[in-house]
Amino acid sequence: MKKLFLVIGLIASLGLISCKKEVDANENGPCNCGLVLSDNVQDYSVSIRNNCSNNVQTFILQPGDWMNAYVGEDYCITNVTSW
Repeated sequence: MKKLFLVIGLIASLGLISCKKEVDANENGPCNCGLVLSDNVQDYSVSIRNNCSNNVQTFILQPGDWMNAYVGEDYCITNVTSW
């Protein structure tokens, strides 16, 4: 009986170790996120440097979303996977 519990425990622990969440990301974070470099109140846009590619792209946001995209902090764009 002890051996059965030992084998079940070993299998369960190996399963936990091998399970990991797969994310479209690198060591710097998700590839649809990046550092907000600047913002523009005229058109509610932000320029963001991508975490994965270091490319900079400008996105026009809704006013409510723009209010939460602070310069110097990370912000994720949900309708793209990377840029």
